Amino acid sequence: MLLHPQFDPVAFTLGPLAIRWYGLMYLVAFTQFLLLGRWLIRSRGARMTVEQLDDLLFYGMLGVIIGGRLGQVLFYEPAYYLANPLEIVAVWKGGMSFHGGFIGVLAAMTLWARKHDKAWFDVTDFIAPLIPLGLAAGRLGNFINGELWGRIADPSLPWAMVFPQAGDMEPRHPSQLYHVGLEGLALFVILWLYSRQPRPRGAVSGVFLIGYGSFRFITEFFREPDHGIFGQSYTVSMGQWLSLPMIAAGVLLLLLAYRKKAL
Repeated sequence: MLLHPQFDPVAFTLGPLAIRWYGLMYLVAFTQFLLLGRWLIRSRGARMTVEQLDDLLFYGMLGVIIGGRLGQVLFYEPAYYLANPLEIVAVWKGGMSFHGGFIGVLAAMTLWARKHDKAWFDVTDFIAPLIPLGLAAGRLGNFINGELWGRIADPSLPWAMVFPQAGDMEPRHPSQLYHVGLEGLALFVILWLYSRQPRPRGAVSGVFLIGYGSFRFITEFFREPDHGIFGQSYTVSMGQWLSLPMIAAGVLLLLLAYRKKAL
């Protein structure tokens, strides 16, 4: 049984400014998006310029931060933020919803596509393989902060870990690392390999929706539930409920993409 390392959430300070690991993980996510995007433009002939990619990243950053925070507020902790409204802007403390960020990115990509006269699914197919490693970085930030720990695990599990932040000394699943492995690394490999060959418009986006939704549904079984949406007993978590429409939309999008190609 392992003990969480209890990292200092502050990576370093610059005078009065404290640079937190969680914020650095977002910097890592945005940087890898830019580097991988430029590689795609050079090697796969993506119909986008480097200047457009830079602008796309700016729109995406706004969508992730605004949507992710509002998603956390509305989907998961509305009562807390209603009582502490100033905490809504304290994004450096953590607390970002993927599903909220996803909606925010979709809205941002809609605006960007209109601005640059691009087909919307061409944009989402381009960015889909660039997202998972950023998700992995975010989950690593959760692990460093010792937050979003997993459910109580069998003490004989070699990687079971005690998270003092949980308020007990029970061995738990390090579910943040499960997220890193599935929604981050595994999904990246799937999308990167799938997108190497020309695919029907919307197909890569469909695979992303199916892959993320499925992996998130699985990892939620090992994560300490946020009380589900049926009260205090664990039934289906909010993360799982929000993932089901993603899976359904991904299957429908994939079917339509290949059907349209066949016509």
